[in-house]
Amino acid sequence: MAHDDNEGAGVELHDYIRILRKNWITILLLTLLGAGAATTYSLLTTPKYETTAQLYVSVQSQAAATTDLVQGTTFARQIVTSYVDVVGTALVLDPVIDELDLDTTASILARQIGASAPLNTVLINITVTDSDPALAAEIANATGRSLADAVKTTLESGGSSEQASPVRVTVVQPAMVPTTPASPNVPLNIALGTLVGLALGVAVAVVRTVLDTRIHTVHDIEQLTDRPLLGGIVFDPEAAKRPLLLHVDPRSPRAESFRALRTNLQFLNVDGGPRSFVMSSARPGEGKSTTTVNLAIALAETGARVALLDGDLRLPSVAEYLGIEGGVGMTDVLIGRVDLADALQRWGTQNLFVLPSGPVPPNPSELLGSAAMDSVLAALTEHFDYVLIDAPPLLLVTDAAVLSRKTRGAILAVAAGRTRKPELEGAIR
Repeated sequence: MAHDDNEGAGVELHDYIRILRKNWITILLLTLLGAGAATTYSLLTTPKYETTAQLYVSVQSQAAATTDLVQGTTFARQIVTSYVDVVGTALVLDPVIDELDLDTTASILARQIGASAPLNTVLINITVTDSDPALAAEIANATGRSLADAVKTTLESGGSSEQASPVRVTVVQPAMVPTTPASPNVPLNIALGTLVGLALGVAVAVVRTVLDTRIHTVHDIEQLTDRPLLGGIVFDPEAAKRPLLLHVDPRSPRAESFRALRTNLQFLNVDGGPRSFVMSSARPGEGKSTTTVNLAIALAETGARVALLDGDLRLPSVAEYLGIEGGVGMTDVLIGRVDLADALQRWGTQNLFVLPSGPVPPNPSELLGSAAMDSVLAALTEHFDYVLIDAPPLLLVTDAAVLSRKTRGAILAVAAGRTRKPELEGAIR
C-alpha cells in the first residue's frame, strides 16, 4: 500500500471542483438565503434621504491691495476647519431647533449633521440625513444660516455687537429636497448579500468536507491505498431484509454488481496459485458478510467449485443468511471432533459448499492461527476452485489478520458514507 503525498495543484483544483459539485445544493441555498436576507433588510429599513448645503467663507479687507486679499484668503482657509467643528455645537444648532420647532436637542440633532471642508478651499459642506427629505433640506439650510449668523454676531465680532465682523459666511448652494433615498442601497445590498451567502456556502462546503472523514466515493479510497479496487456494489435499502440478492432477484443492478466483482476477482488469479481469500472490513455493519455470501453464489454460478467458510467465530452469520444448520462447523473440525467432509454442507443446486462456524469457542484467534486451520485450508484449496472466508472486522479483533497470512489475500468491504478514512487506513495497515 502507498499513500500519495505528492499531489500537485491540478489535483487540488480537481478536489475543490469535486467539493463544489458535491455541495452545490448547500451553496445555492446559502446564496439565495444571503440575497433574500439582504432584500428583506433593504425593504424593512426606513429610507434615509441626504442633502447638502454649501457655504463660502470670505474675509473682508479695508484696502484693495493684492497682499491684503491674499492674506484674507489665507486666513479664511485657516479658520474654515474651526467652523467645521462649530457646526455640531449648541451655538449653531439651538437656533435651528427653535426656527424649525424641532422636538430634539442639539446633541441628538448633531448626529444627523455632517460638516466638511474640501482641502485648500474656503468652502464648507453641511450634509444632513433624515427620513423626511423636505425636513433634511430645511435643517441643512437653517444650519447654514445659523452658522453664518454665529460667525457674524458671536465668533468674529470682537466681543462687541456694534463692531462688524471681518469674516462673512455666505450660502452659495442651498440644499435641495432629495428625490431618491441615500440608503438603503437596494441593488448594492442584494449584491453584497448574494456574495456573502455564496462565500458562506463555499466555506461551509469546504469545512464539511475537511471535517467529514467518511468514505463517499472510489476517489476517497484511491487516496488511501494503491491496492486494486475490485468493484462497487449498488446501494440497496432493502439489503438487510433480502441479503441473498443473487438468489431472490438475480436480474437486479445490485446482483450485476456482484457479478462484476466476481469477474474482477477472477482476474487477480492470472498467475495461478490457490484462490483463497479472507473477507473483512474495518468495523461491523459494513456489509462484509452479505458481500461474501453473494460473491460465493456468483462464483458458483460460473460452474466453479466454491467453499464458503464462516470464519467469524464470535458473531457468526453465514448460516443464518443461507438458512442452514450452523450447530456443527469449523470449530468442531479444528478441534478434531468432526471430519471436514462431514461438516461441509452443500447449498442449492450448484457447487457451493458451506462450512458454518459451529459453537462459539473461548479462543477464536488461537484456533484460526493453529496448524489445524492450515490443514483445513490446504484441503479446501486442493479440492475447490475458490475458498472464501468471512472474518470479523479488522479493527476489533486480530482474527482476519491471522487468516490473511494463510490465504491468497484479504478483501476489504468499505461502506460508503459509514466507513471513515482513519478506520480504513488502520484496517489496511
